[in-house]
Amino acid sequence: MVYQKYLIKYAEIGIKGKNRYLFEDALVRQIRRALKKTEGTFAVSKEQGRIYVDCQGDYDREELLTRLGRVFGISGICPVVQVPACDPDSLCGHVTAFLKEAYPVHNQTFKMNVRRARKDYPLDSMELNRELGSAVLEAFPEMKVDVHHPEILVTVEIREEFYLYSQVIPGPGGMPVGTNGKAMLLLSGGIDSPVAGWMIAKRGVKLDAVYFHAPPYTSERAKQKVVDLAKQVARYTGPIYLHVVNFTEIQLYIYDKCPHDELTIIMRRYMMRIAEHFAGETGSLGLITGESIGQVASQTMQSLAATNDVCSMPVYRPLIGFDKQEIVEIAEKIGTYETSILPFEDCCTIFVAKHPVTKPNIQVIRRSEKKLAEKIEQLVQTAIDTTEVLIVE
Repeated sequence: MVYQKYLIKYAEIGIKGKNRYLFEDALVRQIRRALKKTEGTFAVSKEQGRIYVDCQGDYDREELLTRLGRVFGISGICPVVQVPACDPDSLCGHVTAFLKEAYPVHNQTFKMNVRRARKDYPLDSMELNRELGSAVLEAFPEMKVDVHHPEILVTVEIREEFYLYSQVIPGPGGMPVGTNGKAMLLLSGGIDSPVAGWMIAKRGVKLDAVYFHAPPYTSERAKQKVVDLAKQVARYTGPIYLHVVNFTEIQLYIYDKCPHDELTIIMRRYMMRIAEHFAGETGSLGLITGESIGQVASQTMQSLAATNDVCSMPVYRPLIGFDKQEIVEIAEKIGTYETSILPFEDCCTIFVAKHPVTKPNIQVIRRSEKKLAEKIEQLVQTAIDTTEVLIVE
């Protein structure tokens, strides 16, 4: 069955009170963005608390559903049949015709679900449920009513036009991107950080990203891997400004001047400082990392406290209580896992100590950083000045 119209359902947006229209409008914009490169012509409209996608002419249904399935804020996608306003007898005919075309066999259990927005319609919702249900049983004697766990839930919306549908394709949920500000994601080539960015974006946050590159210790293929991960996240978030920072000289200087068991923490602290600089420049309201308590030495409670010590912005860690398998499952779901496990090292793994400190003392770390005073500010400024900004979409 070829559908020319889709009803877009949302969940949380519906409880936003007087501000709901702002979130609805943002969702409409995100849907239009997602469909811009989709084969076909589409019109997205908002009517009486409903959002519709009208397909004008031929289109690729699979591509349409894939792209809509990446729009945060959508809780369900319903292929609908639109029929003109009509009397109950004619509506019975439309419902049975819909079921005949939508399903090849007719021996399932079903339930009618009438939603009557027009209160001037001659029958109320309960009366229509009975009338339509009776018509279905008469047309398809092998079908049976099951009001608790039906195999087919036939929904009829009584509005200016009437809409029939029986399928709700799950969407990603969340809030439309851009409705909750912007944040800067520290993006590496690992499994965790793309998932962390996806999770925060799902709450309506626009993403920019920063990646710390260490040539020649990390290759161009490692950089391309991170660009590819940013592209995969951008399928959900829209364009991402990716800041590629050359971190080599800073890492070598820290390696030369500081105790090796503190390397990871001190390097991480300088990454956070630089990321916060770019966050401030771009209007971001916080930093995002993929850290999870206890996963590695730099993610113990003491290590996270030492990292936070250099930040004035909030640091959001959506994976903080997740174990690795939970993170991997999300990475597989959103399509980043296969890229994340490609064997190209990032700058963190190149300079990792054999026995890193797991319970760093912030005062000790600060004293170690004083050994960097001669050149570190200059190196940081050079890294900032030479940063490459890529628009990834």
